[in-house]
Amino acid sequence: MESAFSKLGIQEQLLKAIKELNIEQPTEIQEKAIPILLENKTDFIGLAKTGTGKTIAFGLPLLQLIDAENSKIQAVILVPTRELGNQIFANLNEFAKYLPKIKIVSTCGGIPIKPQIESLKNETHIVVATPGRLLDLINKSALDLKECKFLILDEADEMATALKESLEEIISFLPKNRKTWLFSATLPGNVKQLAQNYMSKSITQVSADMKTVGNLGIDHQYLVLEPIEKLDVLMHFLNIKEGERGIIFCKTKAAVNKLAKNLAINRFSSGAIHGSLTQPIRDKIMEQFRAGHIKILIATDLAARGLDIPETTYVVNYHLPEVFETYVHRSGRTARAGAKGLSLTILQEDEKNEIQNFEKALGIKFHKIEKPNNQNIEDNNALLWAKQIFKTKPNHTLDLELKDKFKTIFHHLTKDELVEKLIANYFLVNKK
Repeated sequence: MESAFSKLGIQEQLLKAIKELNIEQPTEIQEKAIPILLENKTDFIGLAKTGTGKTIAFGLPLLQLIDAENSKIQAVILVPTRELGNQIFANLNEFAKYLPKIKIVSTCGGIPIKPQIESLKNETHIVVATPGRLLDLINKSALDLKECKFLILDEADEMATALKESLEEIISFLPKNRKTWLFSATLPGNVKQLAQNYMSKSITQVSADMKTVGNLGIDHQYLVLEPIEKLDVLMHFLNIKEGERGIIFCKTKAAVNKLAKNLAINRFSSGAIHGSLTQPIRDKIMEQFRAGHIKILIATDLAARGLDIPETTYVVNYHLPEVFETYVHRSGRTARAGAKGLSLTILQEDEKNEIQNFEKALGIKFHKIEKPNNQNIEDNNALLWAKQIFKTKPNHTLDLELKDKFKTIFHHLTKDELVEKLIANYFLVNKK
């Protein structure tokens, strides 16, 4: 039986690879983009929300159009962040599993450049790069783009500012007869300007359903709190979600650091990433998150692009994003690969009317939930206190005589009696 991707024109080796990845039904952007890109007659603009499979939409046609017998670089994929670059690099290698002659190199910033230069000395067909690092490599004569046939700009709306400064220089090293493919969640003025300046007059543009967020498996919820309530309510939510993997987004680096410290104090399994951390530290935290060694990732919007972590069941917007599209990219980190997910937004009183604007702009429906009552919060804080005790390591430097005195005091209590007294003491102290 002919597969849906086969009907779009995808060749057998690619069909076999994506079948093993359980990719069987093309999304709207894939259905619209793939046949056009395979024809390779015009420049292309594809508009689709995050989570709709844009990497497949351009990745499969690109791999099929590469001439594996030509050892020169034939395609450059520009991305806004190293995280997204790594994700695309990994995806393309998965898709090209049965096309072993096609060689792909990732050359994104934030890590040493010398290993990338060494990689580029080998046969390379596709380069995935951030704009700044690509220019560094060009200036070091580490790559030759004279035979490059394709320039792909992914997440162009996120890159528009950086590209404005570097794209003209990058394009000066590319052949004039190349094809340019631009993919974006939106088409703001600065991206339109990029298209006018650097793409041919012959452009095919397609849009997936822009009235819905790419992933319909997301439950969008919000609640309204006073600022002083936010941390306690968040910890109540995280206790309910214990054992599940989730991402909490904050507006600033300072807010990420503060929240990470508070969660660590309360013994939550969490890690934090933002732009001021070195790339090795970010990579280490992301690897711990992917492996499940930490369950909660606290991040600025740097992390909203390119993260495709399986079994991320929820996203928390600890601060309301300023831009509608930022919400799309944040919430799109959950409910991947057909799973269900939750996106919870925490609002202050003066922000609650903003929800209607987000609903109208994004074509989604938010559901208001009620905050936990005071008793729920008190009970939750008591449980957090108990977990702190459970996870506290014994103090082996304490004087043995003093330890014996403690043991003497509690000697006649059973375990149940000791627990009862600890609980009673906690509530007595915390109600004063």
